[in-house]
Amino acid sequence: MAIGEFAYANNSNRFLASAPLQTQPFALVGVPFDGAVTNRPGARFGPQEIRRASLMLCDGLHPVFGVSPLEVLGDAGDLRLPNACALAQVREAIQAQAAALMARHHCVFLGGDHSITLPLLRALHAQHGPVALIHFDAHCDTWEDHFGEPSGHGTWTYEALQEGLVVPQQTVQIGLRSSGTRAAREYVQDQGGLIFTARALRGFDGAGLQGVVQQIRDRIGQQPCYLTLDIDCLDPAFAPGTGTPEPGGMSSSQVLTLLEELADLNFVGMDCVEVAPAYDHAELTSNAAATFVWTYLASQVAKRVV
Repeated sequence: MAIGEFAYANNSNRFLASAPLQTQPFALVGVPFDGAVTNRPGARFGPQEIRRASLMLCDGLHPVFGVSPLEVLGDAGDLRLPNACALAQVREAIQAQAAALMARHHCVFLGGDHSITLPLLRALHAQHGPVALIHFDAHCDTWEDHFGEPSGHGTWTYEALQEGLVVPQQTVQIGLRSSGTRAAREYVQDQGGLIFTARALRGFDGAGLQGVVQQIRDRIGQQPCYLTLDIDCLDPAFAPGTGTPEPGGMSSSQVLTLLEELADLNFVGMDCVEVAPAYDHAELTSNAAATFVWTYLASQVAKRVV
């Protein structure tokens, strides 16, 4: 490790201290918007904290995949967004900028609240058509409206299915546990998709998750697949820094196991959302998010070097 590359000696605000985005095949993009939250705000500051946490990961190879993303990763900075405007206008800005990046790079987006995923899927649909979806979350996000709002961070999955952006039978939700009506909570399953609740996953990790992994692989196959990871899929013990924490969630180990074991799917992009640093403790949440993103990037880079 060269002098000045320690994580606390921050000479870069880019993920893994990577180079600015130019022609690299992989792009890291911040989406600092949290105007659709229904509880605690602050996820707009998530991208910069996840980047900061990532600096401790920049000096070696991933322990599972044996590669570093650094040589093929560029950081595009944050999207420029009209934060004080209506959600529809913000989403239009996200979609337009994301589409331009997706046309040239395999993109990972850092939120921001979960409302940003809908315009990302709209941009992805223009490139790939309907995609498979793996959705880590404590919440179903399939409400037809959310606390009277017609659209927000709790409706995007419902909207994505209604708009045909994702394949219903290849939509998988992992970690759900929040309260809700049956219609919303089981909507994905009613449309033919899969749901693995946090309760169903209790006590399973490592080899114990192989049944879950195999069901997801069998369901999705090699369909282009998008991964969206709401950090509140984790129990608040692992991720207190989020807007709507829900006790009884997944462990960091469980999420890492699933990310590692599902790496051979045909992923075409990812986002990690709802990191709200103001409520974090000892940087637990931002460190978990950075590690998840690093693991995803390493898994996809490893495919290119085989």
